[in-house]
Amino acid sequence: MYGNYDTGSTSTGPSPDPAEAYFDQLIASDQRIEPRDWMPDAYRKTLIRQIAQHAHSEIIGMQPEGNWITRAPSLRRKAILIAKVQDEAGHGLYLYSAAETLGIDREELLDRLHDGRQKYSSIFNYPTLTWADVGAIGWLVDGAAIMNQVPLCRCSYGPYARAMVRICKEESFHQRQGFEILHTLAHGTPDQKAMAQDAVNRYWWPSLMMFGPPDGESSHSAQSTAWGIKRFGNDELRQRFVDMTVPQADVLGLRVPDEDLRWNDERGHYDFGAVDWDEFARVIRGDGPCNAERLRRRRQAHDDGAWVREAAQAYADKHAEYAEHAEHEARAS
Repeated sequence: MYGNYDTGSTSTGPSPDPAEAYFDQLIASDQRIEPRDWMPDAYRKTLIRQIAQHAHSEIIGMQPEGNWITRAPSLRRKAILIAKVQDEAGHGLYLYSAAETLGIDREELLDRLHDGRQKYSSIFNYPTLTWADVGAIGWLVDGAAIMNQVPLCRCSYGPYARAMVRICKEESFHQRQGFEILHTLAHGTPDQKAMAQDAVNRYWWPSLMMFGPPDGESSHSAQSTAWGIKRFGNDELRQRFVDMTVPQADVLGLRVPDEDLRWNDERGHYDFGAVDWDEFARVIRGDGPCNAERLRRRRQAHDDGAWVREAAQAYADKHAEYAEHAEHEARAS
């Protein structure tokens, strides 16, 4: 049982319902909500939406880098990239498992992805045109993911927070891997450095979009923050990412493609240019360079794996039948 859900929310005054009052108390004292605890239906739905989007992003995100496994420039690079793509599959499994503790079936989540009812991160709708793109994804995309996800280790929902601890450790490896690829290219031949710069030029702005729309235009941020699901606003995390990444670009010897970028002594932060939110909206709607291809391949992979799921279910059913028979025999004796 997952408890009885309704559409209540956290309140400022005492709750007449003891279960709701206990939920409010846990949130106010910055403690964890667990699957068997009562929770408002809106809290549960918000978590399902966020965790599912995160899980979908992990498995869709395998595609742009998996595209380069057979073309990696060395056996070492190939082995590292295989390990990274395998990690992303594992992250998806952790997150789907966390979502299932909220009472939703994994197959239902995948159906929602495949028919477009649920989204994944817009960043994965951009192509990987060169090997340097694998480095840019590691450095910028995984760097942005870390900035977004480390605060989720303190999320108010226990299963999600615990899953994020391991995911963030592995994402840190991914970010270092991407940085090292770009560092090697940027200190190689002029053509290699140009390739690295081109990849950064194309992935910089989509990486800033990963944090979501400005706080004033986000329909979920305020409530998610009040519930302790989110810890920081989109704009604050985006600013932290810029402040962290610009000095790293200097070490790489690469240029951040933003003519408005400059250090602001008064604010103690970098000022940066305006994000093209119209492009973000187009990609989210499905009009990005690779939206159709990403979903087509995902659906195909799901269909191709049907026999594995069926075999696993038959195996589980058979063992359940054996266990039931053994229990019946034990009672009879």
